[in-house]
Amino acid sequence: MNSTTVLFDATRLLSRANRDAPTGIDRVCLAYAEWLLSLRGVVVEPVRTRRGELLAVDLQWFEASVRELRDRWNGDGAEGPAPLDERLLLDALETPRARRQVVRSPLEVVEPAPARRLRVIGQFLRSTALKPRRAARRTYINVAHTGLEDDRVLARLRAEGVRVVVLIHDLIPITHPEYCRSGDDERHSARVRTALRHADQVLVNSGYTRDELIAYARREGLRTPPVDVAYLGLEPIFMQPPEPLPAAPYFVHVGTIEARKNLALLLTVWRRLEERMGAEAPQLVLIGRFGWENEAVLDHLERSPAVGRLTHHLSDVSDATVARIMAGAQAVLAPSSIEGFDLPALEACALGAPLIASDIPVHRELVPDAMLIDPLDGLGWLNAVERATREPPKPPRRRVHTWAQHFAEVGTLLGLEGRAPTRHEAVASSPNGV
Repeated sequence: MNSTTVLFDATRLLSRANRDAPTGIDRVCLAYAEWLLSLRGVVVEPVRTRRGELLAVDLQWFEASVRELRDRWNGDGAEGPAPLDERLLLDALETPRARRQVVRSPLEVVEPAPARRLRVIGQFLRSTALKPRRAARRTYINVAHTGLEDDRVLARLRAEGVRVVVLIHDLIPITHPEYCRSGDDERHSARVRTALRHADQVLVNSGYTRDELIAYARREGLRTPPVDVAYLGLEPIFMQPPEPLPAAPYFVHVGTIEARKNLALLLTVWRRLEERMGAEAPQLVLIGRFGWENEAVLDHLERSPAVGRLTHHLSDVSDATVARIMAGAQAVLAPSSIEGFDLPALEACALGAPLIASDIPVHRELVPDAMLIDPLDGLGWLNAVERATREPPKPPRRRVHTWAQHFAEVGTLLGLEGRAPTRHEAVASSPNGV
């Protein structure tokens, strides 16, 4: 049987070489890399983009990088002593109220300039020009949006007869630019246009993202290639509920701290909770890196004594620690104003944790039986959290979608079947999948 060659765009994944914890898109990149490397009858050629060109990446170095990232991000949730962040959080949750403060992770260290330079030099030394060649069954896969601002790469691949597959995560910079960095709307519009013009197949993570993509194509008068929904998978650690964190009542939010997560409203709610409940007010744990357009959140955290006494921040923690914190919470909170997908909301469902989420299209699609509240309804959120402090709400129906399910769907769609067992298949698929 003739082998299939897959050009996997590893640009974003390699740029995360020194991250201690992944974002949602980082998780997707790592899962796809592991899946592709496991396939029988598939030749993987990792590539990266630079100034409108594709460079070939040394395969052995790439395989080692993937293994190292998996070990560091701790997707297997290996057991061992409680991580330092977890111990610090437990101590903070039990500390007398007057001494509490925002906990910042000791692991959140800015990478020194020499280390960044060495990483860039390492990628340069292990990258070479990608030689154009025509061959049967060549597929280029990009699941990170990287390099799509410039359409020369995809146009050149199409001219060489390479099938182009792109995963679009969301259109938020286009539809809601107020939540993003200045100029992100134009950059993301260029990426989406490139995908619509040159992709043979577009994958999306939700029906909501698909509808937004098709609507954008129609508005802009662009062709619409085949668009298929493939729900993202969860890491195994979130499907095996751990021992919950033993602590006083607390709630948790997981995700990058940025404007669209609606955390300014949530922190305003927490200030009012202390006014209402006094010493019985619950605590709030924020897990995630600081992102963009979050000045209002920083003002609450750094300048409000009431919020500072009740709020704790961690970042760059292992999946095992995140799962344990989520499992012990009164409820996982997901108040986002907009999402294309929401992994933490599904992780909460898989863990059997109560979930209070914003009433937005993607939550109605993915977690319809969670407690859903309009993201602008501050009084509704206040009352819901106060009630949940006294009695946790009923967890939503357990909804699990594994990476094995995801890749079975994508493999069939792309003709990349007959794969070897992967780490994601160690967890049996749930009959109650999304």
